[in-house]
Amino acid sequence: MKKIALVTGGTKGIGSAISRTLKNAGYSVAANYKNDVVAAKQFFDETGIPIFSWDVSNYNSCAEGIADVCRALGGNVDVLINNAGISRDSMLHKMDPENWDKVITVNLNSVFNMCRLVVSEMRQKLFGRIINISSINGLKGQIGQTNYAAAKAGIIGFTKSLALESASKGITVNAIAPGYVSTDMTDVIRNDIREKIISNIPIGRFGKIEEIADAVLFLVGERASFITGATLNVNGGQYL
Repeated sequence: MKKIALVTGGTKGIGSAISRTLKNAGYSVAANYKNDVVAAKQFFDETGIPIFSWDVSNYNSCAEGIADVCRALGGNVDVLINNAGISRDSMLHKMDPENWDKVITVNLNSVFNMCRLVVSEMRQKLFGRIINISSINGLKGQIGQTNYAAAKAGIIGFTKSLALESASKGITVNAIAPGYVSTDMTDVIRNDIREKIISNIPIGRFGKIEEIADAVLFLVGERASFITGATLNVNGGQYL
């Protein structure tokens, strides 16, 4: 029987590449999304991967959404990829409290919500794979991103702690910290700023979404079963 993989924010950008890669590797994949119905429908038409809409920042919505996934795919979640995230950038002295709360809630609280709702079943089965998508900016910080960096740094501490709690139950929990990757979020960066960023990346380019997806595929596979609590930096050699 195919293992069931659930990807939050799984219909666009990095999440879309993760969903496609896992499907191609033989997983039964469900992709979560929230607002962009057009993009989600296009993703479904292209891939045939079932799509499910709910707000990952709301615990009860997560519970309902996961239940829908389990009914539709005929089993419990074996592999969870917490990828959903947003940014609301500004310098701290200008940041609205609402934008602090929104980023922390969507980017960090969602990881608690999703993990809390699947980890008990994983413990009973003595198997599970959880990958949390952090960021290079959660490791080194970034001007104008105190909210985003705090959330992504929190994901790393969460990952390490849950890994310790889960290791004896056959569950691995790891984080991936992408550097700058070509997505809709980075496509809006001004060309002069883009060139400055690239000048600090030793490999000399932005990453590809497929390169993050390949890292996910490795960490959920059998060959990575001795890796847990780790943060894999996929950033082109950018200095932290």
